[in-house]
Amino acid sequence: MNEISSKSNAPLPNRTPGTATQIGYMPGFGNDFETEALPGALPVGRNSPRRCAYGLYAEQLSGSPFTAPYATLERSWMYRIRPSVKHVRRFSKIEMPYWKSAPNIVRDVISLGQYRWDPTPFPTQQVTFVTGMRSITTAGDVGTQVGLATHVYLANQSMRDEYFYNADAELLVVPQQGRLAIFTEFGKIDLEPLEICILPRGMLFKVDLLDDAARGFVCENYGAKFTLPGRGPIGANCMANPRDFKTPVAWFEDRDGSCGVTVKWCGEFHRTEIDHSPLDVVAWHGNYAPYKYDLRHFAAVGSITFDHPDPSIFTVLTAPTAEDGTANIDFVIFPPRWLPQEDTFRPPWYHKNIMSELMGNIHGQYDAKPQGFKPGGISLHNCMLPHGPDYDAFENASSSNDDPVYLDNTMSFMFETRYPQMVTDFAANQAVLQDDYVDCWEGLQKRFDGTPEGNWSESKQEP
Repeated sequence: MNEISSKSNAPLPNRTPGTATQIGYMPGFGNDFETEALPGALPVGRNSPRRCAYGLYAEQLSGSPFTAPYATLERSWMYRIRPSVKHVRRFSKIEMPYWKSAPNIVRDVISLGQYRWDPTPFPTQQVTFVTGMRSITTAGDVGTQVGLATHVYLANQSMRDEYFYNADAELLVVPQQGRLAIFTEFGKIDLEPLEICILPRGMLFKVDLLDDAARGFVCENYGAKFTLPGRGPIGANCMANPRDFKTPVAWFEDRDGSCGVTVKWCGEFHRTEIDHSPLDVVAWHGNYAPYKYDLRHFAAVGSITFDHPDPSIFTVLTAPTAEDGTANIDFVIFPPRWLPQEDTFRPPWYHKNIMSELMGNIHGQYDAKPQGFKPGGISLHNCMLPHGPDYDAFENASSSNDDPVYLDNTMSFMFETRYPQMVTDFAANQAVLQDDYVDCWEGLQKRFDGTPEGNWSESKQEP
């Protein structure tokens, strides 16, 4: 792994006292980075000197057990104004009624079904990235660190002096509307729709709005961290290339004043009050850090002769399980791309499989569901439940010619997991559920007539 440093001999820019203004990113996935916001803040050749420069405290944040194999070992050393023991005091339990953790089986809610929701509307009250979280599904068990939860976030207010960290999971954030400024212990990430970011388990952050309101999707990963999928015969290039992942350079706040810290731990929420900002890391090095990725940089691959490959070719990130090739979570996207296959039904085929699929539409139109799957909307097809193209998609694809087609104005994604996803009470009873979604297959006709040619001569019929 390469070491990439943000150190520079150039003079520091003018800055407001107490706040580092250096904003930028370091490229690479899983690299061992080093970065400092003040010159000489990062120790050289050691991790924990007797006295750190600038009167800083040395501290390690570990994302893996100390004895994990080297390839999966994750940790970062941070050099901060106060040790993190000063960032929490006595906790009080608080309620987050819409943020649920697995297991969360709701009586009278049927999770086995083909479900689709319209975009979740914004509430009338003021909500932040954290308080506006609305859970859609849960899977596995947060206590045994298996599975996931999926959410929609709704925000019309910045977090200001409120900070948060999730001890249960790392967060995959997928904006759909509105830009975010995410301030973390490791640096600042500016995020917009068509970008994603990963916020590691146990890392403090706050989220401010760069627009009036923001909505998007969150996958809460209880299990092993996200990593790049194995490429097999695809080789070293295409899909999500490592160089396109960006990790922030060091940035810090040295600010006194009343601040609140909320912690999610074992599915419950706890709040504490402190008298300073906890985002006070002046320098850090290691490989456990937040990062972002621009989905527009995904280099799609596919067939250039016939047939439609498995959707795994669109995997951006995967969170593995102990069973080889079986994911706790796959994050899959369906970006703009060419479809040149000959004599081929080009949309995804009808199928049911062992994985449970929650899809979201970031913008545009999804080719297998040209009607009704709106930007900001969600669909759910649980394990071993059949699904596939709707009537219009089937008719259009079956009657198309072999001319190459470019799918434009589209970006959908899938949170796919090995575990059944349980629908929350909010998703079943408060979100905008499309009760007629299953009718999208109503018009599919019986075409079997006992002849090899089948009954393909009929013109398109409306259901």
